[in-house]
Amino acid sequence: MQTAKRLDGIGEYYFSKKLREIDELNKQGKNIINLGIGSPDLPPQPAVIKVLQEESAKPNVHAYQGYKGSPVLRGAFSQWYKTWYGVDLNPDTEILPLIGSKEGIMHICMTYLNDGDEALIPNPGYPTYTSAVRLAGGIPVSYTLTEENNWMPDFAALEQSNLSKVKLMWVNYPQMPTGQLPTAALFEQLVAFGKKHGILICHDNPYSFILNDAPASLLKTEGAKDIVIELNSLSKSQNMAGWRVGVLCAAKERIEEVLRFKSNMDSGMFLPLQLAAAKALAAGKDWYDGVNAVYRQRRDKVEDLLLLLDCKFAAGQAGMFMWAKTPAKYKTGYELSDEILYNASVFLTPGGIFGNAGDNYIRISLCSPEEKLLESISRIKTFLKK
Repeated sequence: MQTAKRLDGIGEYYFSKKLREIDELNKQGKNIINLGIGSPDLPPQPAVIKVLQEESAKPNVHAYQGYKGSPVLRGAFSQWYKTWYGVDLNPDTEILPLIGSKEGIMHICMTYLNDGDEALIPNPGYPTYTSAVRLAGGIPVSYTLTEENNWMPDFAALEQSNLSKVKLMWVNYPQMPTGQLPTAALFEQLVAFGKKHGILICHDNPYSFILNDAPASLLKTEGAKDIVIELNSLSKSQNMAGWRVGVLCAAKERIEEVLRFKSNMDSGMFLPLQLAAAKALAAGKDWYDGVNAVYRQRRDKVEDLLLLLDCKFAAGQAGMFMWAKTPAKYKTGYELSDEILYNASVFLTPGGIFGNAGDNYIRISLCSPEEKLLESISRIKTFLKK
């Protein structure tokens, strides 16, 4: 049986393969410390879990749910955006809850891309943008982000390129994997660029609360609703990655267009989970401050680890990772990653998986307790002394 042509060029996700290799090493007794994947290890708020438990025990909550999500959850997302981003969204027409924001990437690509249409993809950037574009029949066209340009698009270079087939542009700030925060000027440039060329700007915004005291939404920019779709998520901000709760925010027309695709893919989210998510969205500043206090302590340890490896990194990175340039003695971040994995039993993500602009970088997750970070430092010190 042959697979569909849409899978041509779509390989297994890097982390899926690497986790199997790590599992094999663990079976050999290596006890690998995985500092690669950004899966929050902290729990959600206790009150959120309590809502899920109480609502799940009710007899009348187990049926199919509406395709647009519960009005309670849409209202909670609307208030969340108003409180933290200063953005007014109509809960009935401008918000679409998602089963995790990752599915939103696929929904957008399937909704707007025909065979041969192009989409601009950040390099380095989240690999799923590329695979989703290809699965939808589109052609991913990378635009390079550089440290010298603060990991922001080179609009002059983009203006010189052929944009005639470009329908979408994927952007992501705070940027993953680099941790670069956005500026108001950048957001204004993105909106202007999208309007000028008729390109839908798709902003993936799951990291805005992590190690960042000023969460920002591209939708706050004047005129953004004319040309912007924004994805957001509870995975990082609320420690609810496994719960799969995200949201797509956009003008009424965009919501209706995406819903035409999404409504043929699922039948809505479990109602008690939606109600628990609404509770999570009502969290106050104390919640975010507490989460970030933990990540700040961990970031200090990761910086110590990076200095030990003679890697260079920018201060003030947002998100739950640290992005760092590898020493010149390593040809690529893959080489450094493998050296540390096989000799110190610590896994660090090679930056090249995010595009060739990341070849000389590594990324370290902050989603491990301090004890593991300290043990990683100890192991690497022992290896370096040999």
